[in-house]
Order: sequence, then structure tokens, then C-alpha cells
Amino acid sequence: MGSSCSCCGSEKVEEVPTSFGVANNSWRIFTYKELHAATNGFSDDYKLGEGGFGSVYWGRTTDGLQIAVKKLKAMNSKAEMEFAVEVEVLGRVRHKNLLGLRGYCVGDDQRLIVYDYMPNLSLLSHLHGQFAIEVQLNWQRRMNIAIGSAEGILYLHQEVTPHIIHRDIKASNVLLDSDFVPLVADFGFAKLIPEGVSHMTTRVKGTLGYLAPEYAMWGKVSESCDVYSFGILLLELVTGRKPIEKLPGGLKRTITEWAEPLITKGRFRDLVDPKLRGNFDENQVKQTINVAALCVQSEPEKRPNMKQVVNLLKGYEADQGKVTKMRIDSVKYNEELLALDQPSDDDYDGNSSYGVFSAIDVQKMNDPYYKRGDNKKI
Repeated sequence: MGSSCSCCGSEKVEEVPTSFGVANNSWRIFTYKELHAATNGFSDDYKLGEGGFGSVYWGRTTDGLQIAVKKLKAMNSKAEMEFAVEVEVLGRVRHKNLLGLRGYCVGDDQRLIVYDYMPNLSLLSHLHGQFAIEVQLNWQRRMNIAIGSAEGILYLHQEVTPHIIHRDIKASNVLLDSDFVPLVADFGFAKLIPEGVSHMTTRVKGTLGYLAPEYAMWGKVSESCDVYSFGILLLELVTGRKPIEKLPGGLKRTITEWAEPLITKGRFRDLVDPKLRGNFDENQVKQTINVAALCVQSEPEKRPNMKQVVNLLKGYEADQGKVTKMRIDSVKYNEELLALDQPSDDDYDGNSSYGVFSAIDVQKMNDPYYKRGDNKKI
């Protein structure tokens, strides 16, 4: 990171390189007192959500900046490592489709990470959560989210040094700003890849349903694992279905198992989220499903890289005949893995809301755009 952060009291501002036209190129070390004041003492009324890592709070700084503050639970070696990785990665990345670091705070027993607040929360909240019924994600917005997210991942894989594998690409980690521009978030599981290394073997982290089979089963991680996860995300965007569905009798079905027969029969209209009520571009649907099918191939060496994915989504590939795949590999996780797929932070019932910034259980916070007590916009 290039700086020391031994306490929360420092006011030091670090400059980091800009990229892709990002206007704000600085992060800073916050004091605990600042963040305590910004979140009204980490009030439950300001809580955006909570998960296994801790809690996230909405806040407003003295200069009017809206922020989200991730406050980690009591530190142990695992949490300390994930905090260090996330701050290290966030300090390196600057891209319009990546949620960058606004700042952080480190004390004897406190670890806090500060981000910009995303008013439209996560993609998850719009596909399956409290905003799903409003159908704010029309087809064009879904395509923009797909392309923007892909460009963010491409930056991680090819533009930043060392290259970064995210390892947890999923709907709850794609945040949406006020204009529904996507920002890929949560780098706690990210892996920095030394130059010249194509893949590594590591402990499996991530969310079942999005995990590439070679990673889920054998811990082999490469950039291709993110490509697989993105393919599942594409299917989720088009269909509005979850990566793993629970069927009657306790059975579980992956989104690829559901989509495979429809793709094979060319029934593309039947794949599209019914909430769109037929308002979509069928040619774009076919192309997006084609890209998803390429991404989720069981053999990692057959998957495209993210540059190819971006070009395909934008329609830039010159010879698409060589990259057309109108069948989908339906990878079925083995029973042992599915047995481990216990209810997670991404499993919500009809009464739950959907959070942001990692996998968060419950959306508790009142609308931060209203003043407390008088219901006026601020």
C-alpha cells in the first residue's frame, strides 16, 4: 500500500494512480471519532446490513459525503487477513466499474473500511430482493450492467499489476450507483497473482452456484474461475433466476441445469425474466446467452478471457462464427458440495431485504435521503 496505518488518528491522505477517467484519486485514513460521528454512533437506524464479517453503516461526513462504513467484528487471524487483502486491493484499483477505497481506520481492536455509498444498493436487491417487484432493471440497464461489470473484471485481470482474481463474483457484489452504473465490490477473497503464474491451488472461498467446478472441487483458481462466475451472473441477469434453486423434496437445481434444455431447443424468449414482459432485444438475448454458455464451459481452457467477453457483449468480435456456442455445459455439483450449501447470506425469504457490500443478511436502515423525524429529503 505504501503507507503505514498504525492508528486511527492519522489524517494522512494517500494519492494513488488514476485510471479510466476516475475523477477522485485519493483515499484517506479516518479517525474512529470521525466515523463514529458520521454514523451517529454506529446507530442501528443507520445500519445498512450485517453478515459474518460484521456490520455496514450509512454515514455522512462533515463535508457532506455519503459513505458506507464496514465495521468488522472482533478481529482474529482470518478476519485480519481479509481486511488486509481488501485494503491492499482497494488501494490498487481505480476503475469506473470497481468500488474503490474511500478510506479506512485501524485501531487496537477496530478495523473499518470506508466506501462511497451506493443508493441503488446491489444487483441482488433488484433481481431477487426488495426492489424486484418495481422492475427498475429494464433490458437496456441489464445489458449496461453486464458490460460494465465485465469491464471492471477485465481491469482486474489484465490492467492492474499484479493481476487480481476476485474469487467472489456474484449479484450481491455488484453494486449500483444512482444511475445504475455497476461497481464490482468486496475484495476480501481476492487473490493477487504474481507475474508469470497462470493458476494457483488454494483454499476454496466464494459462493456455491457461482463457483467454477475446478475451483469448487479441487481448489484450482485462475482468472478463468472469475469468467465462470461471470457467466452465471449473466444467466441470472437475463433470466431473473437464482444460481441455485431449491425444489420440492429438498432437491436443488443449478441455473445451468434449468437453462440447458431451453438453450438446446433455441427457446430464448422462454429464458428471459418474465418481469420484463417481453420488452427486450431478442438478438441481444441470444448473444448474451451465447457469451454465458462460453463462460460456463466445464473445461477452463475453453472459456474466453474477459477481454473476449467484453468484445462479444459489445458485438465487437469480427468472426463470431468461431465463438458461437448454443449449448450450455450443465455442471452438476457433487452431493457432498451441495450438502455444504447451507442457507447463506444470499438466501432470503420473502420477508427479508437485500444488502450491499459483501453478503449481508438484513436491510435494516431507514432511507438515508430523509432527515430523521421530519421525512424531508436531504
